[in-house]
Amino acid sequence: MVLDVRGLVPYSDFFIITHGTNRRQVRAIADNICSDLRTKLDYLPGGVEGLEACRWVLLDFGDLVVHVFHEDERPFYDLEGLWTDAPRIDLSMNTPQERLSASTA
Repeated sequence: MVLDVRGLVPYSDFFIITHGTNRRQVRAIADNICSDLRTKLDYLPGGVEGLEACRWVLLDFGDLVVHVFHEDERPFYDLEGLWTDAPRIDLSMNTPQERLSASTA
């Protein structure tokens, strides 16, 4: 899930919220996101929290914050419910421009 939090928080523009079914998968998702953003966009996280326990990993890229939960933790913290006023970005659209346009409409 991608939430557009521009104007709602001063420290980020977008939250990505996802989960894995076990600690190994949570770690792999977080590692893959960091690797892909580094190699494809030269984008490095300013901070990474939670990799030790792999229950909730937070990847802080500044204007993008990625939350990778263990599936047992995601409903407990319910970030989607906490940020109900944040527009959701439909990832089924074809291009990033289409997604961004839909979130601001």
